[in-house]
Amino acid sequence: MTSRFTRIIIILLCFNFLTVSTSGQTKSEGNEDIDSVKVKTKGFMSRMQDFAKKSAKESIEDFKSDKVAMIQLEVINHIRLTTQDAKGYLKTITDTAAFRKKLNRLKEDYIIAVEGVLTNRGTTQTYRNLASTKRVLNALTADAKRSKSLLDLTQKNLASFHYKIDSLSTAPELFIFPKDSAQTMDYVRTLASVAVDAAPVDSLLKSTNTKVQKLLYSYNIIISEFQNAVEQVEGFERQMANETIARELPNIWQKQLHFRPFKDIVSFSLHKNILTLNFYVVNNAGKLCIIVFLILCSYIYLNALRKIYHEKGLLTKEMNGQLVIRYPAFSAVLIVLSLFQFLLLSPPFTLSFIIWMICCLCLTAVFKNFITSYWMKVWLLMVVFFIFASAANLLLQASRPERWYMLTLALIGALAGIIILRQKRHVELREKWIAYSILVMVCIEVISSILNIYGRFNLAKTLFLVGFLNVIIAILFLWVVRLINEGLLLAFEVYTVQDRKLFYVNFGKVGGQAPSLLYVMLVLGWIVLLGHNFPLFEFLSKPVLEFMSTKRTLGNYSFSINGILLFFIIMTISVILSKIVSFFTSDDHLISAKGTKESSRGLGSWVLLLRISILSIGLFLAVAAAGIPIERITIIIGALGVGIGFGLQTLVNNLVSGLIIAFEKPVNVGDIVDVDGQGGTMKSIGFRSSVISTWDGGDLVMPNGDLLNSHLMNWTLSGNRRRLSMAIGIAYDTDLQKCREIIYKILEEEDRVLKNPKPVVNFELFGNNAIELKIQLWTRHLNENNQTRNDLIIAIKDAFDRNDIRIPFNQQDVYLHKAINPTSKDKEM
Repeated sequence: MTSRFTRIIIILLCFNFLTVSTSGQTKSEGNEDIDSVKVKTKGFMSRMQDFAKKSAKESIEDFKSDKVAMIQLEVINHIRLTTQDAKGYLKTITDTAAFRKKLNRLKEDYIIAVEGVLTNRGTTQTYRNLASTKRVLNALTADAKRSKSLLDLTQKNLASFHYKIDSLSTAPELFIFPKDSAQTMDYVRTLASVAVDAAPVDSLLKSTNTKVQKLLYSYNIIISEFQNAVEQVEGFERQMANETIARELPNIWQKQLHFRPFKDIVSFSLHKNILTLNFYVVNNAGKLCIIVFLILCSYIYLNALRKIYHEKGLLTKEMNGQLVIRYPAFSAVLIVLSLFQFLLLSPPFTLSFIIWMICCLCLTAVFKNFITSYWMKVWLLMVVFFIFASAANLLLQASRPERWYMLTLALIGALAGIIILRQKRHVELREKWIAYSILVMVCIEVISSILNIYGRFNLAKTLFLVGFLNVIIAILFLWVVRLINEGLLLAFEVYTVQDRKLFYVNFGKVGGQAPSLLYVMLVLGWIVLLGHNFPLFEFLSKPVLEFMSTKRTLGNYSFSINGILLFFIIMTISVILSKIVSFFTSDDHLISAKGTKESSRGLGSWVLLLRISILSIGLFLAVAAAGIPIERITIIIGALGVGIGFGLQTLVNNLVSGLIIAFEKPVNVGDIVDVDGQGGTMKSIGFRSSVISTWDGGDLVMPNGDLLNSHLMNWTLSGNRRRLSMAIGIAYDTDLQKCREIIYKILEEEDRVLKNPKPVVNFELFGNNAIELKIQLWTRHLNENNQTRNDLIIAIKDAFDRNDIRIPFNQQDVYLHKAINPTSKDKEM
């Protein structure tokens, strides 16, 4: 096949030949007929035009063939790449057998979850069984939806690969074959190799996609089944809430309805409680890790506080007012679990019981031998009652033995409470409110017994638990508030920074009594923890929670009350952490506790950077948690920049100066400095200002901008050494050489005077009544200068007295002259 470029060259050569031959003939045969020449030329030109048209047509066909060949090559390469990507993706896909196995496990857990509610319902429903079933079903639904989401993504990717391979394989250009037989054979071989590679992958994609679709269908069915079960359980809960005081069982002395065997009730209750606990722990692992981290931080804080008091000899044998640092680990666990258990929203009773029992054990260890033995026995008795009541509450279905068990224990508890109150030993109580909680327990247990006798089983069971739980929670919370107050007071006693409102509590006003805010929080927590046991509580709190979480729109910004509260909570925690960091690194007691001040040098600037980092991270976390768009923040920062430029220059100057001090470190906490003639020790370096403890005992608060702009003399940078100069005047009749030898001898005997550089004794000048002598020396530390000067003056004076060397003093002689010839005017006067 002639190429289009060859055909163009042939046309040009023929045209050139025609031109040359015609010209030659015209010159050589001038007599030939011109018409015949024209005819020949015309014929040749006609043939040339036909050849050109044919060449143009063949060139167009060649161009189309080349274009098709390029498209074919591109499509084939895309098929090969897509096939390779599909192979790699198929290798990464989790085996569908794992999803099927998980589906079977979900079905097994579902059977356990609905036991006693939708199957084997028994005589009556119990609130604990409904609550546990609902939690498990919600967890199963969430787990199934997560698996379904993975399967949806897998199916989408499989369909995408299959679509790409099919669309590329059906490209029209692939079915246009070259005209040349050899090229056709090569092209067919290429297509065959591509088909061999792509066909198995495409087949595997189809089969895998089919399996995934079947699994998706199964998951959709089971999710729908879970959701229907949740709706049925919620219906039972609404009915129970509306019929709180309705009769559910016959009177306890009457013939009872049919109950499941007690052994079966215990067995399925155990399995369901474990299942509920497992799901909740897995789904709230992050919150549990936060609680553990807070326990660790609290332990570090309390343990450090105990070490400070131990090294200062401030610990008392009775530990009165110091109970929180008696066992720092137990106190940390007790305080954090009691306060931060509210991070766990609607925990299962099993987890709450574990938390409360850990708190009870820690509190028992903390106030052992601190409270009287009588009230220690009362506390242990209440714990035993609570354990037995909780054991009954773990049973998820009603039974006749359980009713008698509840009645017996409730009556014993009420009787014990009456006996305790009649002893009238309230004066021995460290927390007086405990007596009121015992009175509440007696009333609740009596009511529970009456309701139980007359067949109001669910309400009786709830009150049966709440009666004993109210005492446990009240005692725990009252002692937690006491321990928190002790910890803050102990910190205040050794905290030497000028800010007395550490942790936002004014200790001077609090005194020995916990602030009222903590007691208000205690009461609210007590109500919430007790209310969780009533079915009506969830329906009353649900509208409040929905109101808090509902998105609201203000202009272009959407927010929720939960987000705003979370913002302020995170910022508050950040500020408190910043304060705690300052407490542990900037106080005199920490320096003395470690035995050396050198170990604390350099901490001040790093502490400032750490505090800035904590606040910055807290701000960004708070912004992210509140859902505030970052672009909005940039707008606000820009607007603040304008305000700063006009009205907050001084404040910003001090803040920036604080950062410069933090990075350049011209001064650190513990450095001995002179600032414009005012000497002292750097006590703290803050964001806006720094504090210098002067030699007079006062604290000089200096803005960071003024600190940088002033003439700052940092003696610590030179090794805490400062040359000491002493001037002495000696009489003119003194042996100067002997005087110098005496002074040198005194200086050599003084250990605080450095031998290198050597001290210098020079005679300066002849004074009015003495020869001025100047002593220059170096001491080991700047703090020794005053005492060294004092001792040297005493030693030199004694040595001069022994060697009859006089130290003259300034004296003036006044002469009175009597007038010889007084004037007449003087006489008249």
